[in-house]
Amino acid sequence: MGTLLESIQSPADLKKLNYAQMATLAEEIREFLIQTLSKTGGHLGPNLGVVELTLALHAAFETPTDKFVFDVSHQAYIHKILTGRRERFGTIRQPGGLNGFMLRTESEHDCYGAGHAGTALSAALGMAVARDLAGGREHVVAVAGDAAFTNGISFEALNNIAEQTKRLIVVLNDNEWSIDRNVGAIARYFHRIVTNERVRDFHESAAKLVERFGGKTAINVVRRAEEAAKSMLWPSILFEEFGLQYFGPIDGHNIPLLVETFNFLKKEERPVLLHILTEKGRGFQPALDGQKKFHGLGPYDPETGKTSQGQITYSEVFAKTLVQLADEDPRVVAITAAMPNGTGLDLFRPAHPRRYFDVGIAEEHAVVFAAGMATRGYRPVCAIYSTFLQRAFDPIVHDVALQNLPVLFCMDRAGLSGDDGPTHHGLFDISYLRGIPDMVLMAPKDEDELADMMKTALTLPGPSAIRYPRGAVAGVERKPAPAVLPLGKAEVLTDGSEVAILGLGPMITMAQELGARLEREGFSAAVVNPRFVKPLDREMIANYARRVAAFVTFEDHVKMGGFGSAVVEALDEMGLAVPVVRIGWPDQFIEHGKVDALRAKYGLTVDEAHAQVLPLLTRRQRPTLVAS
Repeated sequence: MGTLLESIQSPADLKKLNYAQMATLAEEIREFLIQTLSKTGGHLGPNLGVVELTLALHAAFETPTDKFVFDVSHQAYIHKILTGRRERFGTIRQPGGLNGFMLRTESEHDCYGAGHAGTALSAALGMAVARDLAGGREHVVAVAGDAAFTNGISFEALNNIAEQTKRLIVVLNDNEWSIDRNVGAIARYFHRIVTNERVRDFHESAAKLVERFGGKTAINVVRRAEEAAKSMLWPSILFEEFGLQYFGPIDGHNIPLLVETFNFLKKEERPVLLHILTEKGRGFQPALDGQKKFHGLGPYDPETGKTSQGQITYSEVFAKTLVQLADEDPRVVAITAAMPNGTGLDLFRPAHPRRYFDVGIAEEHAVVFAAGMATRGYRPVCAIYSTFLQRAFDPIVHDVALQNLPVLFCMDRAGLSGDDGPTHHGLFDISYLRGIPDMVLMAPKDEDELADMMKTALTLPGPSAIRYPRGAVAGVERKPAPAVLPLGKAEVLTDGSEVAILGLGPMITMAQELGARLEREGFSAAVVNPRFVKPLDREMIANYARRVAAFVTFEDHVKMGGFGSAVVEALDEMGLAVPVVRIGWPDQFIEHGKVDALRAKYGLTVDEAHAQVLPLLTRRQRPTLVAS
């Protein structure tokens, strides 16, 4: 006899179940998630927390006609399972398999793709207004975690919802976590609501009433009592000031209560917000004990939750170096946008707690905040993923660079981010930063050079940025203390006269491999570690341009506007006509998958570079030896 989960091929099958069966299904889904993700990795904790919520949504609404917009959408695994993708779920985040986030091209049930926080309310409002203009009656539901409300975009949307539509349902999924524990006034506000004893007692009684009687009558009684309670407890409810009728908080794991509440809210002719309380990692003790670890992780033991111990990462080297630099300089401060664990700053926090600042999911604020500190003589270091720093482009230009303030941007996850896919690949930072006047942009070839670049950046009078990849370091022996690098000077690893090969950052290994291959074939190859994208070492480029037949550039970045483009521009400006073979990512969004496989697919390989440069070398006229 099969499980209930095996009988669910679509949301229509779910609607045939009673509440007791749905509760059983919830536990089967949890076990399915734990076992499957132990092999593939993924966002286990967030999805274990929204099982009942997702079941209730699909029981009460009709997708794809009704629209579910998940903020970030890393918690949409159950939605995928219920909408015909269960049999393919073992391929999630695997090459050619399901994406780890919502993806419009993957299913008609995925109405909106996302991978960054703070987008759900704005997108859902756009859908609701479009529906209103078209005269439709479908429902639009935005599901956003409490962490999303630390993001400015969410409040920009809240400011407009009541003015622009009468029918929108916002679900505030409150679990007190993003990746790390949520911070700031909004988090404290939610905490005051959910810890108020009178409110907790009231909602326990309300849940029992709905479970006993169900239907619209019970919901109406609850609503009237709730409105009376709120008038006593909170004269001004935040969301109601924005024009949304507030309901909750209610138990986000009580399926009957959730379904009946959604059925009631569907009839409301005004925008509403339902505040639900969920437990991130519910049903798997290791995930409850290790909230940060199980937010998103690789394969693990499904019984113990243990993962294999990895090598030291660039993130860890960054954090340990920053602690060392902060020990030496009291002006150094560290800023993160809700990513202390991912960036490594959780290692900095205990060493310098008063100089550590987590601003929540608010990258724009993080950058302007850093600018303000810099005006008062401090040396702010903003540790933000390359893909998330995109959100703060204007503050980088307007608030930091225009005022020539010494803020250092340490861009973790620069380059391909593998299994996370296009929302998380850091493939655009060179192009969006190198056009900014006075910006110094660096890329280390290894962990020792990362430390040197951090030391160098903290001596500069203006803005700087360092890009480094996700994952394990190169494994070189480190110096006892970081050194200051000469500004804008490359490192020539091997000299040569026929081809100059420039490998940016960790791509230097490909440059060295190509150089060695060409040397074996009889060509004189120079291998250069550029270090600086800006200022570019034009003297080095001019020197080789007068000798070599071609340049080759390797970069873990899009070719358009990237490092190779900077070399081409420099040659053109100096009037030096030397061909450049650029090895980088094409002008398209790259799917998720294993890094080596994606590099092979898109030509970021030594073989591709060799195939392109070899004709340029063999065409070059070599001097003819004349016998004496």
